[in-house]
Amino acid sequence: MNQLKTTKIWKPKLGTLIFCFWGILASSYAETTPKLQNDMIPTYTYKIINTYPHDKKAFTQGLVFQDGFLYESTGLRNRSTLRKVELETGKVLQIHNLHRSYFGEGMTIYNGKIFQLTWQSQVGFVYDKASFELIEEFNYPTEGWGLTHDGKQLIMSDGTSTLYFLNPETLEITGQIDVYDNQKAIKWLNELEYIHGKIYANVWQSTKIAVINPKTGQVDGWIELEGLLSFEEYRADVLNGIAYDAKKNRLFVTGKLWPKLFEIKLIPLNKKSQSCFCKPAPIK
Repeated sequence: MNQLKTTKIWKPKLGTLIFCFWGILASSYAETTPKLQNDMIPTYTYKIINTYPHDKKAFTQGLVFQDGFLYESTGLRNRSTLRKVELETGKVLQIHNLHRSYFGEGMTIYNGKIFQLTWQSQVGFVYDKASFELIEEFNYPTEGWGLTHDGKQLIMSDGTSTLYFLNPETLEITGQIDVYDNQKAIKWLNELEYIHGKIYANVWQSTKIAVINPKTGQVDGWIELEGLLSFEEYRADVLNGIAYDAKKNRLFVTGKLWPKLFEIKLIPLNKKSQSCFCKPAPIK
């Protein structure tokens, strides 16, 4: 008598069916959804090319290089200035003192005019570049921190993760972007410089500069400038001040109350680096 072979029939449980269904759905979704941006961003270190003297009493808030000279905005109440400085010697060639009630902040030069912000007064000033004669005042609804331009519009920071675009003629805000690194907001954006289509921004209370895409707000790179000053010199305040010589492709950086200004060359530290984690401080 032949034995009948029996075959065991698999009867999946309801929970297993649901699990398989969601697995198929998730796989399909992953194939049709764009991948998230890589969570690593390129970073750079530096090589010092030249070192220049800098007024260690200058609380640097804005810095521009143009026509062979540095133009600098300095802060602190009753000490705020606008000045023209000789690069090689650090000698102040021309100076305008702000009223003692104003705390000077970022500045930029556009079409022969100097634009200067103040911190909490919500007042900015426009000067003739050659004479430093005041042309007009303007107002803005936020604090004033950093200022630069892209050749068409002014770009302003206010210490948050937002950058504002201003019409240089009417000085009205025409747009804004939120700055983020790996989908995390980057706050404390301070002094600004526009270089080769990117916004370079000091991050207050850090040794880092963020390289920002002006269209999206995405941080495309980090510059780490730790160690520029010696341990003894770090009695000075924080890194703040970026200037670029477009004719000779030179990048300058300094800080508040720093005794030196540096010309540096950027060097890739590695292909990718972790995000910047910056801690706020209680006083600007």
